[in-house]
Amino acid sequence: MTNPLSDLPQIQSLLSQPLIAALASRYSHAETVEALRGVIDALRKALLNGHEGTLPEFEGQAFAAEIEARIEAARTPSLRPVINATGIIIHTNLGRARLAPQALAQMQAVASGASTLEYNLETGKRGSRHDHVEALICELTGAEAAVVVNNCAAAVMLSLVATASGRTVVASRGELVEIGGAFRLPDVIAQSGAVLREVGTTNKTRLSDYEGAIDAETAVLLKSHTSNFRIVGFTAAPDRRDLARLAQERGVILMEDLGSGVLIDLAPFGLVDEPVVSDILKAGVDLVMFSGDKLLGGPQAGIIAGRADIVAALRSHPLMRAVRIDKLSLAALEATLRLYRPPHDPLQDVPVLRALFEPIEMVRARAARLIEELRPLGLRVAEAEDCAAYVGGGTLPGQDLPSVAVAVAHGTLSAEALAARLRHAATPVIGRIERQRVLLDMRTVSDDELPRVAAALREIAAG
Repeated sequence: MTNPLSDLPQIQSLLSQPLIAALASRYSHAETVEALRGVIDALRKALLNGHEGTLPEFEGQAFAAEIEARIEAARTPSLRPVINATGIIIHTNLGRARLAPQALAQMQAVASGASTLEYNLETGKRGSRHDHVEALICELTGAEAAVVVNNCAAAVMLSLVATASGRTVVASRGELVEIGGAFRLPDVIAQSGAVLREVGTTNKTRLSDYEGAIDAETAVLLKSHTSNFRIVGFTAAPDRRDLARLAQERGVILMEDLGSGVLIDLAPFGLVDEPVVSDILKAGVDLVMFSGDKLLGGPQAGIIAGRADIVAALRSHPLMRAVRIDKLSLAALEATLRLYRPPHDPLQDVPVLRALFEPIEMVRARAARLIEELRPLGLRVAEAEDCAAYVGGGTLPGQDLPSVAVAVAHGTLSAEALAARLRHAATPVIGRIERQRVLLDMRTVSDDELPRVAAALREIAAG
């Protein structure tokens, strides 16, 4: 019996064919070889698994086109834009906050040439990258001083290493959170070189618990805002002002890890349980750490604000260089912070906040426009469907937002297959599946993204 594997050509013989040789010349020898190996390996695997069939015409145009398609696919950037139609505004897996045009422009301006990253134009000497945003952060939060690192976990780590290494950190059991990627606050404390002392219970911690735990080895009382979960029912926690007085009386530092952190009060708009940074500092907390890329609406960053003497110790600590913010994130953060100052209105100018508070009528109108685009395509499109959107990013758990989705189904494709086709569109569209339909939530789709959503569905409908 003839071994079907013997009909598979050698890579070298394929490279000698004119169409394949042209590809190697147009792209590169290495890329062409890699694509050829991918195709031959797939054919070999199919044959070994008993899937006998007609082998392709290795000298034909169709085979060369497949090789070229593989090369182009390999050249496609892995980190690429997508359209978030999930209804989760700050989607951790999809890049969190959408940046404002001003932030994008500032990043491009700084990236395209030299910049004043660590150069003082007044003195003509070396400057500090932290100076670009410190005054803005202090103005918006009321802090004495501020410094920025590459993310909030780094902010917590640096703060603890610089103030509590070799000493004790007192924290409530109910606040020992785990954030995304299985990073746990107790592990961060341990890595800082500090010793964790847990107080209270999961649902109740009293001021007396903290008071009884403080001794000569205590350096920090650490509060953590439980922004990604909620404990309800029989609960208790001391007021920040009482904790601040206790910390001052006993000569220890009171820190708070907000996780997210907002600069304006969201309660009047129906989103409660997210404390404002300035209010926390007014309550007497010595140091607060919060993110730049969640409800603040900027790039990934960890912002540390509070007492000037503590911030100075953080600035000069050797770990600072390992966790410092890069110039592009710094440029975007500065531009975003400026949107919180007059004449700007952050509720309109910061995309995350605009998406949170956009009137439902505008979301519904966007859904209607998409439905009109889809009607001629032959897809089964439901009418606009009321649904719930979410803030995401580990913030405001259990609080949803009114939204409107467009439900789409295909005549022959399953909902899973349709969602997969949307993920492989020229600009991938990421929705969610409910009741065998793909739901495209219009609260997280912007007006300028609608044509690309329609184009992706148009291509799928055309077969």
